[in-house]
Amino acid sequence: MKSANGINLTMLCDFYELTMGNGYYAEGMQDKICYFDIFYREVPDKGGYAIAAGLEQIVDYVQKLHFDEEDISYLRGRGLFDEGFLDYLKNFRFTGDIWAIPEGTPIFPMEPVITVRAPAIQAQLLETYMLLELNHQSLIATKANRVCRAAQGRAVLEFGSRRAQGIAGAVTGARAAFIGGCAGTACTVSDQIYGVPAAGTMAHSWVQMFDSEYEAFVSYCKTYPKNAVLLVDTFNTLKSGIPNAIRAFNAVLRPMGITKCGIRLDSGDMAYLTQKARQMLDEAGWPECTITVSNSLDERLITELIYQGAKIDSFGVGERLITSRSSPVFGGVYKLCAVEDSDGNIIPKIKLSENVGKITNPGFKKVYRFFDRQTGMAEADYICMRDETVDDSGAIEICDPHDRWKRKTLDCFEAVELQVQVFKNGELVYELPTLGEIKDRCAAQVARLWPEVKRFDYPHQYYVDLSETLMALKDKMLLERGHEIV
Repeated sequence: MKSANGINLTMLCDFYELTMGNGYYAEGMQDKICYFDIFYREVPDKGGYAIAAGLEQIVDYVQKLHFDEEDISYLRGRGLFDEGFLDYLKNFRFTGDIWAIPEGTPIFPMEPVITVRAPAIQAQLLETYMLLELNHQSLIATKANRVCRAAQGRAVLEFGSRRAQGIAGAVTGARAAFIGGCAGTACTVSDQIYGVPAAGTMAHSWVQMFDSEYEAFVSYCKTYPKNAVLLVDTFNTLKSGIPNAIRAFNAVLRPMGITKCGIRLDSGDMAYLTQKARQMLDEAGWPECTITVSNSLDERLITELIYQGAKIDSFGVGERLITSRSSPVFGGVYKLCAVEDSDGNIIPKIKLSENVGKITNPGFKKVYRFFDRQTGMAEADYICMRDETVDDSGAIEICDPHDRWKRKTLDCFEAVELQVQVFKNGELVYELPTLGEIKDRCAAQVARLWPEVKRFDYPHQYYVDLSETLMALKDKMLLERGHEIV
């Protein structure tokens, strides 16, 4: 797999993955089967949930894993690696299994979003790239979902390419923003590659290139009569921008029978200016003229603008979305949870820490989501051992993730397993959905979360519980290693 600048992305790994791989090889452990979970610990912006994204790029990466002669030569030149290990890398390919929660699904802290079962060296080498894609795209999809919910049904366009953190930040960031709910992007290549609808009109430079603002508007209307959206704040929004836009609409569009057009504001007091703009446009006979605003927006500013009665039809959101400026790190981790012995028995593993939040859940696991059969709403997630089943014909008691004495009983629910198998014995067995299907899944699944979970401030703590079997295993392993159970 090559990047845009010709780099083999197999080499996009932390160096310790290679040194550990060499060590595994030296110890004869290269074929030892191990299990890793990818999960995250805290929701960005202290929100109630996150959105899973990035799986499609992970699939592409896994399918193309290989080491070029150039890569082998570089590693040999470091003087650290055994020749047998380098020979092993020459024929490297992924032969393991991967399970994942589909893109567009709401996800919660500590539950396995992706599980990898593979020989040790293979599993170790996946860590960096898998985390890179999941962390970045889940972060942006989550932020976009917050922004789009704040817009209350108004269209949101992602405008952040020029301030994204690198090429991938712009390109896959636009993809993730679309999953989260954005209607489109300003990033042309994201449309070309992924089909994220690209849209755009003009910059202030267009207006400045002409002798007058009116001439600039007339020219644009003549060139794009069916998509005439004019930027009206280059000089003075109310005294010249909107009046000149109305004059241009009257001169060019009205004789053509076109009534749909738009204006965009990129500065000023948006609440006041959009109210005045709406009044001026309506009085001039242009009630179908839409108003779009941009300029350092996020979910909180959008919420405030709507609260103040701003007359806005759509939003262009840039840097604060594409960088998730208010909470720029997703924090997903890749942790060993089990290994297989020579007889194929699964031996659970646990990581301990003085920080309780960093203690991992051991074993080969799966995740259920419990939906209320009467309301259709998500009530809780349930992490259990892979060989456990849930009987959803009866009742089940669920604990609060932060207070095991706080419980609720579900007695009319449907248990839906969240992870699907993506790779089996190194072969792709999952039919990747289209980007539109992922976006639709996100909207449908978020709609099944209670409003209290979706609050921007102090959201309700969604229950993510461990099965009794998993909890007993975790408690046993903690006690064996000297940790007190509280």
